[in-house]
Amino acid sequence: MEYSKLGNSNLQVSRLCVGCMSFGDSGSNFHAWTLSAEESETLVKRALDLGINFFDTANIYSAGTSEEYLGRAIKNNIARDKVVIATKLYFNEGKLSKTAILREIDGSLKRLGIDYVDLYIIHRFDYITPIEETMEALDSLVKAGKVRALGASAMYGYQFFNMQLAAERNGWTPFTSMQNHYNLLYREDERELIPICRQQNVALTTYSPLAAGRLSRIEWKTDTKRSQTDKTAISKYDSTQETDYNIVLRVHELAEKYGATMTQISIAWQYAKGVTSPIIGATKAKFFDDAVGALNVKLTADDITYLEELYVPHKIVGAL
Repeated sequence: MEYSKLGNSNLQVSRLCVGCMSFGDSGSNFHAWTLSAEESETLVKRALDLGINFFDTANIYSAGTSEEYLGRAIKNNIARDKVVIATKLYFNEGKLSKTAILREIDGSLKRLGIDYVDLYIIHRFDYITPIEETMEALDSLVKAGKVRALGASAMYGYQFFNMQLAAERNGWTPFTSMQNHYNLLYREDERELIPICRQQNVALTTYSPLAAGRLSRIEWKTDTKRSQTDKTAISKYDSTQETDYNIVLRVHELAEKYGATMTQISIAWQYAKGVTSPIIGATKAKFFDDAVGALNVKLTADDITYLEELYVPHKIVGAL
């Protein structure tokens, strides 16, 4: 495993992050394909064995049971200071208000069974709460020792810039990472958000790097429970299947060329684009073994051009 500093923070993270949306009670009405506590722990164990130290969850995932399962698995298998735990807030009462932030961090810490979160991420931009209120409240968590670093996710470039500007003007803690929607089938953030992040040395920890599996296999759809029930993924990708499938075919072609898997080619492209740690969600431990192999794949400039040249503009997905 390789490791990298997360933006301007002091956090050292593995070049792959475990996405914990697949952990949690399937009866919570969040996702039908989530894993039990025991199954979740099996995945965490395998990730740790591979040297992965970065785990991402959220207060909303499976009504908080994702945080519970992750916290339990970490406690059972590794010392707290050997891992980087990220969680998120926004899809809760009060969104990013001061009251909500102070309430939600305590709830997440209790469910995770820890004293501090390494990375606290705002899940979306809040159009109602004043930016200054949000940034000051987040800064207070850092000062209180409940949070080590701050991150943002899925918003427009100007929104992220304005939040960073508010932090700078008031001496508050800025964001050190951006968890945005980014893969070979969706590259809209290359217009503004990603250049802003690069300018400010904000690390990219991209979500859906495999386009919900569509960049990991030659078949667009499968008969898995997730493929059949994940309405969010269907809404993100299926309307542009006709044009995007040609990109999938090119990923397959390069995988054949390098003796690699499509997953490895897709993640190697992320590394070539400067992504610090793509977030890999999985329901089987073997998928982590596959993803780690991407670290051994080095794409050429011609490969990258070949993968990118068929892309056509897409509707914005992620930013509200």
